Amino acid sequence: MSDEEERESSGELAVIREVYDSNSAHETFEIELERALEAGVLTIIIEPTTLGDETARWISVGNCLHKTAVLAGIGSIISGLIWRDSALSFVPLGTLSVFCTGVYTASWQFDPCCKYQVESDSRRLSTLPLQSLSSASPVVLVKKDDSKRKILHCLVSLSAASFCIWRVYNLYK
Repeated sequence: MSDEEERESSGELAVIREVYDSNSAHETFEIELERALEAGVLTIIIEPTTLGDETARWISVGNCLHKTAVLAGIGSIISGLIWRDSALSFVPLGTLSVFCTGVYTASWQFDPCCKYQVESDSRRLSTLPLQSLSSASPVVLVKKDDSKRKILHCLVSLSAASFCIWRVYNLYK
């Protein structure tokens, strides 16, 4: 048994191979990816270019929403502390933070794909059996613990929303 086969059977590695053996090959690739994601495989190599690009984009959008929620929330609190007399300085950022957190929670939180990040570290990629693939540029997903990240953006967004409500109340009472 090769090292790759051993890693695949242990649940450490899943390879979605680009094999077009029927008219529904793309659906088969998606089903294989979904199975690997739900099984919580540690590393997933996606050989089909279209599926890999779609998955990488989905993860990037989720990352962007997370970062926007955190940065807008922090910006809201800081701008509200600096410019105390104007709600225009902090309310839009607080609203953006809450909006991004809401969209992330509704669309990404329960998706098993949000537990993965696209691996780009060449040292880590060199340890994977990429030379045995037919694709020149596969997408490699690595499972990451995202619980702290979710807690962070929820806390920052709730803090920003609470701060905005408190400041607006004090401005107009």
